[in-house]
Amino acid sequence: MPTRARERLVETAGELFYAEGVRAVGVERLLAVSGVGRASFYRHFAGKDELVVAVLRAQGEEWRAWLRTAVEDRGGGPLAIFDALAERLAADDFRGCAAINAMVETADPGAAAHRVAAEHKRDVAAYVAGLLRAAGHPDPAALAEQFMILIDGAIVTALRERGPAPAVRAGRIAARLLGE
Repeated sequence: MPTRARERLVETAGELFYAEGVRAVGVERLLAVSGVGRASFYRHFAGKDELVVAVLRAQGEEWRAWLRTAVEDRGGGPLAIFDALAERLAADDFRGCAAINAMVETADPGAAAHRVAAEHKRDVAAYVAGLLRAAGHPDPAALAEQFMILIDGAIVTALRERGPAPAVRAGRIAARLLGE
């Protein structure tokens, strides 16, 4: 019977990295909390950096799936992004965006973790552009980049202000960009 060690490592690391930061969580702590042995860890990952990449990929996929569902549940229009985001920012366990946090901790743009985090942001921008395209807006790619500034800005501002208000304000700005 498989032990699910890899899944436990990724899940535990994701929770710890998000709550405390990648640099703050060492391999020893990760092994203790996950209950996975050192040999098993190294069977699945060459080191912590490789685990960080796996965590960022998993968290990015999960977040994008959440966003798609949340936007669809709110009617599927581009501005629904900000309503969904407001809900997310109001959560008690909100600690920012895992991708942004990783890029801050891994400042080297050539580092694998930084590249995966940036790829997540490009994927979110492509999703936003698709929503804008479907809504008939001209130049959806350029407008999606503006929305990304609003999304990321709301996330970072919510770390300071605590709560959904930054997403609400960003949504109002986005509505003006759409001419609504």
